[in-house]
Amino acid sequence: MKSLCITLLLAAVSLSAPAMAGDAAAGKSKAAVCAGCHGPAGISSNPLWPNLAGQQEMYLVKQMKAFRDGERKDPVMAPMAASLSDGDIADLAAYYAGLK
Repeated sequence: MKSLCITLLLAAVSLSAPAMAGDAAAGKSKAAVCAGCHGPAGISSNPLWPNLAGQQEMYLVKQMKAFRDGERKDPVMAPMAASLSDGDIADLAAYYAGLK
């Protein structure tokens, strides 16, 4: 019984843990193209575009993948996200999540 509980606990942790930890430094260099709308520090000057600074990393990953994969539609974001790899997305999410 105890080993079953431990196995279930480990399975739950592995499902909730991010698949790939991003590299915030790499994300910073990749974020230059994002700055036009989302601001150089992830704070947008236009209320139509969201602030990315300080968002939760997994939320950013989920949203960028949804744009890339066509699950979320936006005429501006879809082409921006289309060429992003999972690694690019992880790096960008790590960068923006680390900003205040």
